[in-house]
Amino acid sequence: MNPRAVVVFVVLLLRAVPAGSSPLDTYPRQPGIDVEHYAFHLVLSDRIDRIEGRADVTVHLTRSGVDQLRLDLVQASARHGGKGMAVHSVQVDGSPARFLHDGDVLTLALPAGLEAGTRITVQVGYRGIPADGLRIGPNRHGDRTFFSDNWPDRARHWLPTVDHIGDKATHEFVIDAPARYQVVSNGLRVEESDLGEGVRRTHWRQSAPTAPWLFCLGVAEFAVLRVGEFDGKEIQVWTFPQDRDAGFVDLNGPTRHSLEFFSDYVGPFAYEKLANVQASSVGGGMEAASAIFYSESASTGPARAFWRRNAIIHEIAHQWFGNAVTEADWDDVWLSEGITTYFTLLFREHAYGRGDFADGLRDARRTVWRFHQENPDYTVIHQDLDDMSRVTSSHTYQKGAWVMHMLRRRIGDDAFQRGIRAYYTDHFNGHATTADLVRAMETASGDSLGGFFDQWLRQGGHPVLEGGWRYDDGVLTVDLAQVQTDGYTFDLPVEIGIYEEGSERPTVHTMGLTDTARHTLEIRLEGPPDRVEVDPRTNLLAEWTFQAR
Repeated sequence: MNPRAVVVFVVLLLRAVPAGSSPLDTYPRQPGIDVEHYAFHLVLSDRIDRIEGRADVTVHLTRSGVDQLRLDLVQASARHGGKGMAVHSVQVDGSPARFLHDGDVLTLALPAGLEAGTRITVQVGYRGIPADGLRIGPNRHGDRTFFSDNWPDRARHWLPTVDHIGDKATHEFVIDAPARYQVVSNGLRVEESDLGEGVRRTHWRQSAPTAPWLFCLGVAEFAVLRVGEFDGKEIQVWTFPQDRDAGFVDLNGPTRHSLEFFSDYVGPFAYEKLANVQASSVGGGMEAASAIFYSESASTGPARAFWRRNAIIHEIAHQWFGNAVTEADWDDVWLSEGITTYFTLLFREHAYGRGDFADGLRDARRTVWRFHQENPDYTVIHQDLDDMSRVTSSHTYQKGAWVMHMLRRRIGDDAFQRGIRAYYTDHFNGHATTADLVRAMETASGDSLGGFFDQWLRQGGHPVLEGGWRYDDGVLTVDLAQVQTDGYTFDLPVEIGIYEEGSERPTVHTMGLTDTARHTLEIRLEGPPDRVEVDPRTNLLAEWTFQAR
């Protein structure tokens, strides 16, 4: 591209940015651009780490006069140790197109005069060694593997995409690799052919739209178990051959039971299969749509059974929350992580009992307290997030889960389920915001919930309570006050449990605390209680000191 053309092109780019736009997170939106489908053709080798790539991108123009397309693709540079991608050709509908690849952004010119409703195919030819996103190297057994980890915006290191959570598209991978490997990806495998000279082509296609961070690719020598079917869709386990015996058991776990529970409670499973995959690219679990990746150490027998069980439940819950219904913006990431963390607990309540559920809630509450000590002003909903290293924290997980639990207790089980089913149905295979969730829950419950969500999600802190109880002349007197010193106050119900001697279950009364004043509750009893407790049923996100006086 000649220098003068570059200058003119950049001016056009700057002029095209809409004035007065104010997105939530700071990713640059592209009005009029809707990417509908990606087809990635990749050539992998055992001799070198360089990948040869071609991306065919189907774009729907939703307004007239759009004259450019911006794709994220990390450029080879010294800051990445010389790694990254180099673009060697760009075509639009089969004709060469002007492009600029600079600063990890690929911008290409579209033909003039395109009208709203037009669909075009952009083809990008590129090659390079990924600096991130696709890990090429030995697994724990020393065998060469290729595994993706695109979270949260690392697909751009090896795939030209609109690499933002708010842009969903269907996609497919066509992989040419040494024939000794098996290839796993999203969706259904539609082809596996030996091309000769030791090369095998594998083609996977995902028909449900997903965000780029949920695209996945695993290329390795695998042992593969087809466990059975759920709702006509195959359940699979993919492990390294050396871990076959333990892996086929460990990476199956509560998979079918989880799929049944979430499908019944929330709505239909969105994808063509569910594969649990041992991978060398992730440290815990990564909920890629229909092909979940787990740490290569996840399959190690009973020592990690509790972690593994809960990780499988959590990542499967993500297929509903985060994958099928995706937050429209990174500021609302709690809609993925917080809701999924709570639905992991709901499954534990369903499958393992109330005690296991309550243990999980108490563990989550302690995590919230610890995080708050170091981050007193942190809010669950971000404000104009511009640093993706801070996109998640324990608050987006554990505090978000507690918000869902307190919501369920406030509006009741039936209204909660109606609301969550409506939220899922209305935004299935699309995007949602916190406001969408609030509307669904208000409609289901008939309750005004704006204040509830605002105090837990948009302000920092949590309640710290101080109080006690005394019994005198047939009257139990309980007093409580909010004493947190961070300037935040909460409107909240506090349950008080009164235990009679020999009783395992309390009589429960509720105090409403609306400010920092000391509130008093008087209850007439026939005799002194054995003990009195705050929050006996584990329904409150708060800290407290409470004792007999």
